[in-house]
Amino acid sequence: MGKIRVKVLGEDEAPQKKKSYEERKAEKKAEEIAVANETPITQVPETPIQEKDDEVAEKIIRTEGPSELKKELKTEEKSTKKGKKTHSKKYSSNNATRDKNKSYKLSEAISILKGFKGSKFDETVELHLNVKEEGLSGTLSLPHGTGKEVRIKVADDALIEEIEKGKIDFDVLIASPSLMPRLAKVAKVLGPRGLMPNPKNGTVTDDPKPLMEKLSKGQIRFKTESKAPVIHLSVGKVSFDADKLSENISTVISSVGSNKISKVTLKSTMSPGIKISL
Repeated sequence: MGKIRVKVLGEDEAPQKKKSYEERKAEKKAEEIAVANETPITQVPETPIQEKDDEVAEKIIRTEGPSELKKELKTEEKSTKKGKKTHSKKYSSNNATRDKNKSYKLSEAISILKGFKGSKFDETVELHLNVKEEGLSGTLSLPHGTGKEVRIKVADDALIEEIEKGKIDFDVLIASPSLMPRLAKVAKVLGPRGLMPNPKNGTVTDDPKPLMEKLSKGQIRFKTESKAPVIHLSVGKVSFDADKLSENISTVISSVGSNKISKVTLKSTMSPGIKISL
């Protein structure tokens, strides 16, 4: 026999009252809002925000990305702002005609130097010596001069006045011992230029005429740099014959002393260097 259920009044909720028009309208609005909030993301139309996000992402990569990537980006930006410094086509062409790691015989080095593509002017031939000790100095006479006219003057009161005014139109200054005290007031001007007369380099003498002749014929002074055991000298012009250049260079090496030299490099004003074997 089935169960009989007896419904007691008041056990369930009382019948709902009929909703007013305003209440039904409010419920419908709430339902529409709920449905809208449940819309999947894939159905949301695309907006220009994505383009902005790409810009932000690029900035993040540049500032917070992997170190190698940041380094590459910085290098790229730097190379764009600053072009890489390179040698001229002429220099590069000359550079390719010699082996920078090889030391050549003097005759070979001069031949290579004279075979370089030159400039429109007569370049100076330079000799650079790496020596084994500091403080080396002395004088020597190049058999064929440097190819440059040496302007030589003998100091007097009138010349001192010109120096005080800033006029210096000489390469070598010779003075007598008696005039040296008066030259002291322009020592600050002449000293840094290497023009101050000095007994050690022979430019202080009572008989200037013989010294002027020697200097005009190619007598030069050599001295190591103050911060490095290196000597730089001009030994002629590219237009010199190979034999004249060879004699000038040989004179320098023998005067300084080959046993005191560790490295010799030959070059012109605008050319790459050529190592010379001793």
